[in-house]
Amino acid sequence: MFADYIDGGAHAERAVRRNRRAFDRIAITPRGLIDVSRVDLTTRCFGQDWRLPVMLAPVGFAGMFHAEGEQGAARAAAECGIGLGVSTFSIAPMERVAAIAPQAMAQIYVFRDRGLTRDMLARAAACGMDGIIVTIDTAITPVRERDVRNGFRDLARPSIAQMAGLARHPRWLAGMARRGAPGIGNLAPYTTERGVMAQARQMAAQIDPTLSRDDLAWLRGVWTGRLIVKGVMHPDDARSARDAGADGIVVSNHGGRQLDASPATIEVLPAIADALEGRIDIVLDSGVRRGADVVAALALGATAVSIGRPWAWA
Repeated sequence: MFADYIDGGAHAERAVRRNRRAFDRIAITPRGLIDVSRVDLTTRCFGQDWRLPVMLAPVGFAGMFHAEGEQGAARAAAECGIGLGVSTFSIAPMERVAAIAPQAMAQIYVFRDRGLTRDMLARAAACGMDGIIVTIDTAITPVRERDVRNGFRDLARPSIAQMAGLARHPRWLAGMARRGAPGIGNLAPYTTERGVMAQARQMAAQIDPTLSRDDLAWLRGVWTGRLIVKGVMHPDDARSARDAGADGIVVSNHGGRQLDASPATIEVLPAIADALEGRIDIVLDSGVRRGADVVAALALGATAVSIGRPWAWA
């Protein structure tokens, strides 16, 4: 069921496929007679210096894909010198991830209880994070048909069928057993439930569907570090983020997991880049799989790219 969770998308999963097909339509014309004996891929993005124009996207429940989960990703990001986002729904608490990867940024949802959101911001600052990534495209949770079929969203505890499915993966079970009973460590201070599934249900219901431009301005007022807005798909939203004081945006349709009718991110990138006129950084997310995709994104106006499923599957 966790493989279904990371691999699946909203409804018929058209947006998932559209993200990839859009890249397939892009051709890169090679040029010769240029000295490429020395290549420098270093990039400054979101106030950080990266050795590659790539960051690891915040991925919820990553600690349920592998026992090392977010901490393994943090080690890889630190070793490779690239950016990293820590999901609100991280199995490992942000403090543990930040201790491994000082460049980590906290991905934040604005909750109905603003006090809870304030506390997460305080924790991010206390563990040395200089940036947060606020996600704006999750006002509702759409139907994800794989999750419906396997019961991921419906049960507070694994069913017999789910337990049987997990039992078919002994190496995974062994890793989880060594770590102990799983829970959403990043949200442990705020939930009364026990177990990953029950905690996820309780806390997902707390994400505020009334999120507006005023709330973005509120965040800018209470957070003194870098503010990144993730889930931007329209030039007007990009301008609103910039005008509210955002230091950067992530052009993302959540990997096709929110609105199935969404266009591909690479299709909307040029208009968004034109609207921002180079005044803040742009990271392109959703559908990036190979180096040529990174080149295409940079050519069309991105500062860097963000990858989620590739590192989760790895």
